[in-house]
Amino acid sequence: MSQQTASQSEEKSSWVSILAALIVVAALVLYYTLADQSMLVRLAILFGGIASAVLLVAISPDGRRFIAYAKDSWYEVKKVVWPTRKETTQMTLVVFGFVVIMSLFLWIADKLIEWLVFSVFLGWK
Repeated sequence: MSQQTASQSEEKSSWVSILAALIVVAALVLYYTLADQSMLVRLAILFGGIASAVLLVAISPDGRRFIAYAKDSWYEVKKVVWPTRKETTQMTLVVFGFVVIMSLFLWIADKLIEWLVFSVFLGWK
């Protein structure tokens, strides 16, 4: 029985998403069709259509789950201990130093392999 309910919920949610997409498309079509109207009227239709589609999706089961997920994510972000400016600067300098050292190592390794292949193995001068 619960599988049937989940299936119906998914079907309802997909229809809500399709209806929301159709509302946005209708708002866009009206925005461009009513070119002879003032910009204020056209923008009101466009933003009204987008807002109604967002509201429709927000009250759907998927929308409510997304809103709950976003709230939980925001709560977790608030718990993060962000590094200070000094720590960030120090770590950035460490990364730059590592990049410089690695690039020098790779350049030396490349030149050594080039010398081995062309001078030693192939005998080119």
